[in-house]
Amino acid sequence: MSDYRVDTKCVQAGYTPGNGEPRQIPIIQSTTFKYDTSADMGKLFDLEAEGYFYTRLQNPTNDMVAAKLAVLEGGSAAMLTSSGQAANFFALFNICEAGDHIVSSASIYGGTFNLIGVTMAKMGISATFVSPDCTPEELDAAFRDNTKAVFGETIANPALTVLDIEKFAKAAHDHGVPLIVDNTFPTPVNCRPIEWGADIVTHSTTKYMDGHGAAVGGAIIDSGKFDWMAHRDKFPGLTTPDDSYHGIIYAEKFGNEKAFITKCTSQLMRDFGCIQSPQNAFILNLGLESLHVRMPKHVENGQAVAEFLNEHPKVKKVSFPGLPGDPYYDIAQKYMPRGGCGVVSFELEDRKAAEDFMGRLKLAAIETHVADARTCCLNPATSTHRQMTDEQLLAAGIPAGLVRMSCGLEAREDLIEDLKQALD
Repeated sequence: MSDYRVDTKCVQAGYTPGNGEPRQIPIIQSTTFKYDTSADMGKLFDLEAEGYFYTRLQNPTNDMVAAKLAVLEGGSAAMLTSSGQAANFFALFNICEAGDHIVSSASIYGGTFNLIGVTMAKMGISATFVSPDCTPEELDAAFRDNTKAVFGETIANPALTVLDIEKFAKAAHDHGVPLIVDNTFPTPVNCRPIEWGADIVTHSTTKYMDGHGAAVGGAIIDSGKFDWMAHRDKFPGLTTPDDSYHGIIYAEKFGNEKAFITKCTSQLMRDFGCIQSPQNAFILNLGLESLHVRMPKHVENGQAVAEFLNEHPKVKKVSFPGLPGDPYYDIAQKYMPRGGCGVVSFELEDRKAAEDFMGRLKLAAIETHVADARTCCLNPATSTHRQMTDEQLLAAGIPAGLVRMSCGLEAREDLIEDLKQALD
């Protein structure tokens, strides 16, 4: 499918039915799988053969959908997880352990900031957060001898800063570590970070990929381009024998194309069990089949709303990378010429003004959600990012009066009229 355009990949990739087989991806709703002999099953446990023995690790339905995501992002292998948070944790923890260090953009989703800065710190993994606008010299200074990964979001949630992927990729590669990029907001329809130097891509598939608020999920896609053996001293989990699998060396046995995902599945999914249910994977695939149709509409509505808000006297500031004059407009045009997403962040006078405004909306619902067919909004300082201090909020570009609005698929005229009456 690599020669086809993204529209065709959304519809067709990942599963090709044979003669008389189901046209739609089948839901394999089974915890276990039968084998004729113990020897057959033993080969699976030894990673000597491909197949399935327990859905906690892998499931055929999940793998078909993961294969589609690998094609969409231009990667070599992929896996589904129970949520986007699980995907980010797995992607980092697969190559980090106690005593290691992560360099991350400071402008990321609050839950991910907490994951890296608090929870993983309790596991002995430290982090340095840098501004996405840092100079190459400032970025270089954040690295340590024990740095194992660089992390960022293509479009940050909810600050809507745009990551300079090439800048962060160069710094990562200069220090012999991979760049991990969360590409949830643009989706591969509007941006493919691997083409700009990213090594691993993650997603909260709960958002635009599902698109209907029906199924929580996450995904990890490996580019297959990072040379683990060239940096073997940094990544012993991939380049030295794994005693829990009879001494397998993942980078040698599975190559750069499959080593990362195989280890992530056979170790982390085995031990943590953050599997996406086959039913959710089926729902995700339904969303993927229309992703290329929905994303332009989300972008169109976001653009219209951003332009309206930018002219309204009660709005202090609007953040939307597609808005001329936005500090990230030029870099967004470079990485996302088709547009980014339908999320608009704007600042009102203070926290109370934000709460009063949202309470008067008729179409947009107050939800801890984003990237849905239905327009929704929230005040991050009192919801998704409330665990952050005022200083951390400011560093992440999230003032107390900020409202994040995710423009759905409604008529843009109706959305603007709703905004106008609420502001008035």
